[in-house]
Formats: sequence, C-alpha cells, structure tokens
Amino acid sequence: MQRSTNETWARSSMAAAAILVAGLLVASCGVSPGAPDDTDGQIAVVATTSIWGDVVRSIVGEDAVVDVLVPIGADPHAYEPSSRDAAAIRNADLVVANGLGLEEGLHDVLEASADEGAEILELAPMLGPLPFGDADGESGHGTFDPHVWMDPGRVATAADIIAESLSGVDPSVDWSARADAYRFELMGADSHIVDILDAVPAGDRFLVTNHDAFGYFADRYDFTILGVVIPGGSTLADPSSSDLADLVDLMRATGTRVIFVEMSAPTALADAVASELGASVSVVDLYTGSLGAAGSGADTLIGMLTTNAEAIAGALAP
Repeated sequence: MQRSTNETWARSSMAAAAILVAGLLVASCGVSPGAPDDTDGQIAVVATTSIWGDVVRSIVGEDAVVDVLVPIGADPHAYEPSSRDAAAIRNADLVVANGLGLEEGLHDVLEASADEGAEILELAPMLGPLPFGDADGESGHGTFDPHVWMDPGRVATAADIIAESLSGVDPSVDWSARADAYRFELMGADSHIVDILDAVPAGDRFLVTNHDAFGYFADRYDFTILGVVIPGGSTLADPSSSDLADLVDLMRATGTRVIFVEMSAPTALADAVASELGASVSVVDLYTGSLGAAGSGADTLIGMLTTNAEAIAGALAP
C-alpha cells in the first residue's frame, strides 16, 4: 500500500533526527566513526600497508593490535585516507610507514599527526635506499626508490628497527628476540628464492616492468631492469607516447617477450605495449604494493616474495 506524502516525510524526518543524535553521541564520547575499538590495554600499532602490517604482526604476535590502512589489493600510491585513518593514526602508540613518497595520499595526514605528537616510524629512509636508475644503470631522476620490501635483507633490518621502537612503547617484552626469529624466517626465504631463480640463466635476467618497483629485487638477485612502462617510482606517473614507443623499440631490439605488471595497479598501458609487439609477448602478474588475498600464496610478505620469484622464473627460464 502506498504511504501518504505526509507519512513518508514524517518517517524520513524521524530517521534523520536519529542519525543526527547518534552522530552527536559519538562526538560527545570522543570516538571517531570507524576508529579502532578499545585495545584492552594492548599496544595499538598502525601500519600503512598490508606488507608492513604483516611484518609488524610477525613481531608482535598477540601482544599488540595492528591496524592496516591501505586495504589488500589497493595501490598505496593512489590511496586516499579517510577520517577513520586519521583517527587511527592519532590514537596509535606507533605508526609504521614506508616513506620515500610511497604513501602519496597519506603524506599530509602523517605529517600533521607527527606535528601533533604521533610516533611515526618511516622505515625506507633507514634501509639504505637506492636511487632510481635508468635502464643503463645510471642514476635516474634524483629520488630514492621506496620499494625496499622487495629485498628480504632490508626487511630483516626493518624488523630490528620496529623492535627497537616497540621497546620504547613497552619495554617489558623482548621485541628484539621476536625480530631475530623473523629474520631467521626471512633469510630462509631468501635462500629459497635464490634457488628458485637459479633456473633463469644469467643472459636472460632482464626485466621489463609496469613501473619502477623491482630495483631492490634486481639488486639482490642479479637482474637488470631493461625498461618500465610507467617511468618513475609511482603508478600515478603519465608516460608520453614517445616513452611507450621507445619501450616497444627496445623490446623489439632485445627480443624481450615478457612484461611484468602489478596486481594492485592498472595494466592498460602494459597491455597496449604487449599488443603492439604481438601475441608472443606475455603479460605476467606480480605482487608489489599489496599482499594477496587469503589463499593466494602471497598473503604474507614471505609468501609474496616467493610467489613472485616463482612467476619470474616460470616466465624467463628456458
């Protein structure tokens, strides 16, 4: 049965009033909608990405609550923070961020929170960052590559840094021993990755990637970045038509038949380059800025690095 206009208006007004009252109650209690629940006295740690969230969880176990801002599958370069994110950062005992421009949309929130006294730990600048490089190995555009997690050795160092920061929050736990245990796992994974990549001959260790995210991988495992579809370290850069034409010419000249792209970033430009080169060129998905979903094999950092190595070896090995 159709309700009268007056009845509909009255019900809508009551609903709006209820929402307003609820919002006022939340504000009066000092709780941001969507902000983390009471941690029951546990340490509250915020990690900007799922990758650093996994590293932190590997250290803290059940002794801290870890909140990750950028969702699984999202591109950290393109992520824009919500009011909930800002509240989580302000309320955390420790915020673990990557830095070096990775979290472009989060930069202002992190900076403002640091000015207000939040403990912001930016890891990448402390991990011996590499400058971006051109295909010939020369220094690129004067900025540092933020994708440090692609090297297990640097992640092990990051674990030590995180443990030291946690000791300043709660010295009652031996966080250093936790970091040492995780280092052991990382170094085991590193050895396994070396074994996987042994299938790729030295003369075939060339990568063409969607954007410049594999510099640390190449440095650690003796690969060369031959070219990238999107220049620079951000997926938000905009290559020119001449940039893409040059990449097509380079791949033709070298006989390169594979483009590696990211699960968490658009691949239309890489697909276009592959199409220009013909059906014999493969586009292979890798994990870069985000872990994979549960069951993907890449739902931890160690799983992600191993899965990537298997995909690269499968694409490049004879």
